[in-house]
Amino acid sequence: MAGSWTKITVTGNVKDLDDIVAVMSMLDNGLMIEDYSDFSLNGMYGELVDESILNADRETVKVSLFVPEERNPLEYKEFLETRLPALGVKGDISLEGMNEDDWAESWKQYYKPVPLGKVTIVPAWEKYEAKDGEVIIRMDPGMAFGTGTHETTRLVIRLMQDELRGGERLLDVGTGSGILSICASKLGAKSCNAYDIDPVAVKVARENAEADGCTNITVGVSDLLRGVDLSGGKYDFCVANIVADIIIRMLPDIKSYLKAGSPLILSGIIGDRAEEVRAAVTKNGFNVEKEINENDWVGMLVRV
Repeated sequence: MAGSWTKITVTGNVKDLDDIVAVMSMLDNGLMIEDYSDFSLNGMYGELVDESILNADRETVKVSLFVPEERNPLEYKEFLETRLPALGVKGDISLEGMNEDDWAESWKQYYKPVPLGKVTIVPAWEKYEAKDGEVIIRMDPGMAFGTGTHETTRLVIRLMQDELRGGERLLDVGTGSGILSICASKLGAKSCNAYDIDPVAVKVARENAEADGCTNITVGVSDLLRGVDLSGGKYDFCVANIVADIIIRMLPDIKSYLKAGSPLILSGIIGDRAEEVRAAVTKNGFNVEKEINENDWVGMLVRV
């Protein structure tokens, strides 16, 4: 390959191969798959086969993608660390072609202010003067997905800033870094309950909310909707930046958490899966009111 590349490999169980490929395909379609579970010589030509293949673990698969030097490998890694556990997939994620000791500071070069309408996402270490009427969200990505650089996050923010009126009680499913709750808080939401299956993401989201001065955000661990707090009643607004499979799984139950007419913003949907999500939305009594796209990613605003 020309140029400098970082190889990202997920090593997991063969039973999870389809899920691993599905998630990694959301980042890149040029995947390298090492799966020897069905490999058999039937006694033939054994001397022509590499010994590493003959001795390969039949229960383990490796799926790799290659990140060009102009893209941020950390964002890819964070995406995988968030999305794979959401599907119940356990996998080791490794990076090759970069010095991780040097990465501690050099990765910051990939993060610059991201303007999204009246909202601008600014790295915590960057000096930035707000313009009149500009809503500034300062983020330190830490180890959780969601810094405003990924299309799925941007789609939600674009839809949310046009729909939030102020005073809403918001539910954030799969919060990652907490960026969407922070954005909602700064746009006038009364309170935000943010949840993630990953305890690391919950810790980072809580720290980010505190650093941004958002005292009306509560962050907790939850496996999708299990554990979501309903003591304050149903929610006025919901955002879910996850993956198509999890969105489809969530749709039959989400109405129990929302007031009638509440907006539900869905993202993390790759274009090839959008029709499946639309069908599930309709099947569960929602209507797609608005749909926006960016680089083959789809964001939807739906409502009962």
